[in-house]
Amino acid sequence: MRKKWMSFALVGALAVSSLGLVVGDAQAKKPNQSANNNGKVKNVIMLVMDGSSDDLSTLARWYKGEDLALDSILTGGVKTYSAESAITDSAPAATALATGNKANTGNVGVLPSLVTTPGVEQVANEDIHKPVANVLEGAKLDGKATGIVSSSEIQHATPAGFSAHVVKRSNYDDIAEQQVYQNMDVVLGGGYNSLNEKRKDGENLLEVIDNKGYDYVTNRNELLSTDSEKIWGSFAPSALAYDVDRQTTKPEEPTLAEMTEKAINTLSQDKDGFFLMVEGSKIDWAAHANDPIGMISDFLAFDDAVSKALEFAEKDKNTLVIALTDHGNSGITIGNHNTNSNYDTTPVFAYIDPLKEATMTLEGALSLLKEDQSNLVEVAGLYGLTNLTDKEKAALESSEKLSATMVQLLAERANIGFTTGGHTGEDVFLYSYGPSKPTGLVDNTDIAHTMAKAMGFDLDKLSNEIFVNAEQSFKEAGYTTKIDTTDAANPVFIAENKNKIVTIPENKNIVIVENKNNNKVETHEFKTVTVFNDKQFFISEEMFKRAK
Repeated sequence: MRKKWMSFALVGALAVSSLGLVVGDAQAKKPNQSANNNGKVKNVIMLVMDGSSDDLSTLARWYKGEDLALDSILTGGVKTYSAESAITDSAPAATALATGNKANTGNVGVLPSLVTTPGVEQVANEDIHKPVANVLEGAKLDGKATGIVSSSEIQHATPAGFSAHVVKRSNYDDIAEQQVYQNMDVVLGGGYNSLNEKRKDGENLLEVIDNKGYDYVTNRNELLSTDSEKIWGSFAPSALAYDVDRQTTKPEEPTLAEMTEKAINTLSQDKDGFFLMVEGSKIDWAAHANDPIGMISDFLAFDDAVSKALEFAEKDKNTLVIALTDHGNSGITIGNHNTNSNYDTTPVFAYIDPLKEATMTLEGALSLLKEDQSNLVEVAGLYGLTNLTDKEKAALESSEKLSATMVQLLAERANIGFTTGGHTGEDVFLYSYGPSKPTGLVDNTDIAHTMAKAMGFDLDKLSNEIFVNAEQSFKEAGYTTKIDTTDAANPVFIAENKNKIVTIPENKNIVIVENKNNNKVETHEFKTVTVFNDKQFFISEEMFKRAK
């Protein structure tokens, strides 16, 4: 299905400088798409290549030597800024993509406290850090199956943005608990450490996962062999291995494409459709380290996952697929100071051949380094630094930070440039396919509203329905209220009148009602989770109506 190298060389050469031409070419090559643009779509697959960039897509295409799956669905661009900066953090970026709201650094699924970016609407004081609904929650309430897939911890910023609400992205305990009580149908990735009995709140979420009927799988074979309708896959204590390292360091882990395909096959059994978010997480991590091998490896692994999504969508005819990066990272460039005077005569192989010498990423190669560094030359060779010059060997042996020296030497060999070890603020490519697909230059917040509209609900209206102020609501109904933080790791909201005591724990989907007249205690379960933003409890209208 992919055109071979010679047929798309022009597209590769013009990918960054001539977006309009690439979009036109991509449109011409697209497979047939459903013309059903008026009604609701049945399925939505959202794929995020965290921390990627347009230069990286070009480099990955040259490295692969043929079309990317993404190339055929290029439809526009995305603005990525946050509420407070031209350069966004992953947490507010995920919040924008999932909820349609700008946010601050560290915020996941809540409104910002600080707005300094021109054109972004200020937030009322009473709404600071109020949780806002995401597209996964909307899909779930609409009866669809839901899932998240990630090559990092599932508690990391991007998957958290589609499944949780916290003021601080580092609060993995609360994120993990909300994810478990969200009752998604498929959850695949890393993050075992946030589920076990070592949590600060003392809750063993693995027991909860079991009680909720998931098939809990921990390796590739178990994942591929299960036929359960509910799957929770936890394949690493934290993040999974880079794709190119996997066969050497973690062969028991599934690939991103395998997780994506399994998730689609499982979720698509639901007659009402599904929503799936897939993140290629470690492109970003490699970019922070200025490691082109990790960046390219996991970009191509992400592209393989996109292929799986498109294969399904092309057959289904009623699936919206959106792929993008949440922000740039590293400022990677094809060309550096070596090419100042000969940039127009430097051949492609001068960039690609040095990179193809590597058989492992920086992380993978360094994981094999002996404590006394006696195998330093061999480890450098795994990272593509073969046939070291005397100068290169001396630089490695005297290095105070070996990782930085190794990436610098490889970048020098491959004529690759980096401007930073952090995120960057450029607009990024938008890829989309299927009915209701977004096109043109859009804001990252537009993506969430596009998905919600395609599935038939309004995110702002949904936020007002599933996140009401618990204290305000119960006081207006004649209750006295308090937030009990006696156990700091397990805050609970308590409302009481002459007939009832209502207890609502944070992060769960339950409300406990005690009738004072007969001492009867009932526990009610709901489709939404309770959120405590360290100041206020937020519950759904349904929770309040049932409890009062």
